[in-house]
Amino acid sequence: MLIVRKEAEEDIKSAYEWYEEKRINLGAAFVEEVDSKLQKIEEHPDLYMEVMGDVRRALCKRFPYSIYFIHKNIDIVVIAVLHQRRNPAVWQARKKAEQGA
Repeated sequence: MLIVRKEAEEDIKSAYEWYEEKRINLGAAFVEEVDSKLQKIEEHPDLYMEVMGDVRRALCKRFPYSIYFIHKNIDIVVIAVLHQRRNPAVWQARKKAEQGA
């Protein structure tokens, strides 16, 4: 089951708003790409590279964003959807919080 953590949802919303401000419907295109990538992650989570411990990263094609997730048993937990130039400490802190949950 795909679980998108609140922080990851906020990441998507923030990026949507930024892109939508730049050009009408660009935010919608971003969300569409993220949704498509999430579907692929849900279908084949082990295809994506592990970047730190059990955290895997899926790269978006059109937008410079990465989706960070953990595949636990039958669950896939999305912890972050971040710009690729964003400080990795952001998703690493979320990984620690997820492991404590």
